[in-house]
Amino acid sequence: MQLVAVSAVIGAGIGFAYGALPALIMGAVPVSETAAANSLNTLMRSIGTSMASAIAGVILAQLTTTFGAVELPAQSGFRIVLGIGAAAALVALGIAAFLPGKVPPPDDQRRPAPTASASRGGGGRRLPS
Repeated sequence: MQLVAVSAVIGAGIGFAYGALPALIMGAVPVSETAAANSLNTLMRSIGTSMASAIAGVILAQLTTTFGAVELPAQSGFRIVLGIGAAAALVALGIAAFLPGKVPPPDDQRRPAPTASASRGGGGRRLPS
């Protein structure tokens, strides 16, 4: 039961992080670099997922226990994998603390503030009827 609860918390954290990362990335890079930055995020996420799965598989395959005639991963193996995941999350938190804030757009891309007449809908040039 404890493993299910831990897995649910990890899954929720991954879901929130995967959903929030593109928005954070787009806010931290210039508009002209958003596609490249999000592509790099996707590539690194794929590499990280593949490496994490392989490492977890190796650890669980090496730390086994015999249950009848079957070899199963031992509880200590799951604890080690979850400990590695927690350490990786702390490292990611440390790295995230140093991410730059939102980059303001260059002066030529800033939109002018709407005027009072434009916000009421009565401003602008009218065509003759």
